[in-house]
Amino acid sequence: MLNPQNTAATAAPVVNPDAFIVAKFGGTSVADFTAMSRCADIILADPNIKLIVVSASSGVTNLLVDIAKTSDITLRLEHYSGIERITYNVLRQLQQQHLVGAAIEQLLLELKTLLQLERDFSDAEKDLLLSFGERLSSVLFAQVLAERGAAVSSFDVRRVMRTDSRFGKAEPQIEAIASLTAQYLLPLLKQQLIVTQGFIGADASGQTTTLGRGGSDYSAAILGEAVSARVVQIWTDVVGIFTTDPRLTSAARCIPEISFDEAAEMATFGAKVLHPATLIPAMRQNIPVFVGSSREPEAGGTWISKQVDTKPSYRAIALRKAQTLITVKSPAMLHAAGFLARVFDILSRHQISVDLVTTSEISVALTLDDAPGSAFSHSIEPALSELKAFSEVTVEQDLSLIAVIGNHLHSTRGVTGSLFQALEKINMRLICHGASRHNLCFLVEDKEAATVVKELHQALF
Repeated sequence: MLNPQNTAATAAPVVNPDAFIVAKFGGTSVADFTAMSRCADIILADPNIKLIVVSASSGVTNLLVDIAKTSDITLRLEHYSGIERITYNVLRQLQQQHLVGAAIEQLLLELKTLLQLERDFSDAEKDLLLSFGERLSSVLFAQVLAERGAAVSSFDVRRVMRTDSRFGKAEPQIEAIASLTAQYLLPLLKQQLIVTQGFIGADASGQTTTLGRGGSDYSAAILGEAVSARVVQIWTDVVGIFTTDPRLTSAARCIPEISFDEAAEMATFGAKVLHPATLIPAMRQNIPVFVGSSREPEAGGTWISKQVDTKPSYRAIALRKAQTLITVKSPAMLHAAGFLARVFDILSRHQISVDLVTTSEISVALTLDDAPGSAFSHSIEPALSELKAFSEVTVEQDLSLIAVIGNHLHSTRGVTGSLFQALEKINMRLICHGASRHNLCFLVEDKEAATVVKELHQALF
């Protein structure tokens, strides 16, 4: 088996040999016993991997979310039975299941007790509920490694992953994490492999928190920063980062290397391989990130680092659906100071994040990553009411954001010309260019998005 550090097609950057590797395995990579065994092969083939971060087994988090959504005990128990089935399917295939059987039974008992509360869950209880997926998978995966002869133990990441108390999307407290990691985790890593959980943490009072869906990647990068890792590996079910979503076109191909800036743009604008926040800790400490497939580790993958050998004009195309375009129009905006500040103050007070912004003399158009009528509507509707008090507001839904990611898109002669030539038959609702040298973004109707990406990819790649 080829190691990602030694794969000729994806040569690793020069790194500090005294540090070690953090490896994160996603839900499909720890979906069942066979998948966990493949991941064990990857770990045992590389003695530099010391800290392993795992997601919940595939399907478990969705079942936990379903439990959290209903107060019907019968429905909750039906979803719980699915979690039991996934867990026991792994447990039964362990040679020494008695060594972890009691721990698994205790976790399942705690989960079952929690879900039998005859009321809606509080935000804190929802985070506690969602934590069980990673807590179960980490115990099972540690035993898979132990049965292969590894010196390994499972570690509760809540001891070191300190966050604030914003349940559902908690913010990591970086300095506290570094201090707690040095105290509780680093000494263990000098003696053995450690398997821990992604996605979850705890606030200062010990309450369980979560970093939001996809937060396992972010957890791995934060822990990588805290232990001064040489590399953070993200093992998933695809062979690296592609030029676009392979489901949209068979011509999509794996990118051998990509810069932090480009990868951050891709993650922000819809690429599903990485959580958007993952790269922030890696960028702070200049830690290279490797993305590869746990099913095909010999196939190489994508290296993400500060410096890359190639900087093509076009690197990739990202797509993000379910976009809302809001246009705020008022003659009072003409030559008036403070109008935009007023608009964005309203959005900020309602905790609404804006992605793209374009302005004219009397209007401002901006995009949001969700739509009225969805779970987001509780915050957008009051904001719209405030905006309508002093301006004309138009809301357009069922749009998709397409981002062309590359290098020097704002200054390379001919780049935009060839791009717009490829798009001449497309009705674009908004174009944003020049704010970043790494992207050019535009909106199209959802129903046209897949075709646009496919045709654009053919023209540019």
